[in-house]
Amino acid sequence: MSPATITRRAFVASAAVLTACAPHGGGTGEAVKLRIGYQKNGVLLLAKLRGKLPALLAASGISSVDFFEFGAGPPLLEALRAGAIDIGGVGDTPPIFAQAAAAPLVYAAAQPLTGQAEGLVVPAASPIHSLRDLKGRRIAFTKGSSAHLFTVRALATVGLSLADVTPAYLSPADAAAAFSNGALDAWAIWDPFFAIVQASQKARLIVDGRAVTPSNSFFIAARAFAERSPKALAATLDAFAGEAAWANAHPAAAAALIQASTGLPAPIVAETLNRGEFSVRPMTDAITRAQQDNADVLSRLKLIPSAIDVSADVWRGWSPASPAS
Repeated sequence: MSPATITRRAFVASAAVLTACAPHGGGTGEAVKLRIGYQKNGVLLLAKLRGKLPALLAASGISSVDFFEFGAGPPLLEALRAGAIDIGGVGDTPPIFAQAAAAPLVYAAAQPLTGQAEGLVVPAASPIHSLRDLKGRRIAFTKGSSAHLFTVRALATVGLSLADVTPAYLSPADAAAAFSNGALDAWAIWDPFFAIVQASQKARLIVDGRAVTPSNSFFIAARAFAERSPKALAATLDAFAGEAAWANAHPAAAAALIQASTGLPAPIVAETLNRGEFSVRPMTDAITRAQQDNADVLSRLKLIPSAIDVSADVWRGWSPASPAS
């Protein structure tokens, strides 16, 4: 399966979500219908594939669990803002843009990242061999995604900025096509697209996330969901943490599930899983400060209209229980 195929499916799912915004309960004595937005990777993909959440969450008043696929974080958070989903997983940058747009969200939990699952690549035969060589070059990334901030931070390590390059704001599908056709000098992208282009086109890595500030991905919940159903949200995060623990304890089984669902070759799936560990952790002061630093970078560069306070949207209502098996 190509990156374009994966993402086209995601866009169809996104459209379906945004046209299905209906009340889903959660009032006093009323069952909660949980709607989860996920991307084609990580803990939430495995939660969908394993199918154990409905039974695990039934005792918490959650009557049903539905999953909706997205190709990137920005459309996922747009669906959350529209009231179409209750919680979803995204990288570090989309929630900052969403906060700047006054989206009613909360940071519910985090997953620290190794940095290996995101990289900036060039074609195999490219004359570009360093970040400095990117000056004046055309670089693709999805606007408002984690790759956007990653590109900013990577360029800054050699004294460059987005003003020194030509950004191409493309979805993963469009960037994959442009990269394949030779229309791009470089592409900043995350797994599984990152691993796919390395394997299928021998794309050469210039730098990955380990060369910039360590970051996190996040589980973002609708503020209304957190306020109306805090026990259901906490139970949901416990269930996510259980999925992460299961995946870390059963890597071969996790890989088999992902391969069967995505159609990706086994080596690609193995590579993506080797680049990090599954985890779901409460929001800590350190994680909040790191995200605030990201927001401050985007504010200084005027990539968001004004400064934001990350801590104002951090939810502290979860203390992890023992992970489920």
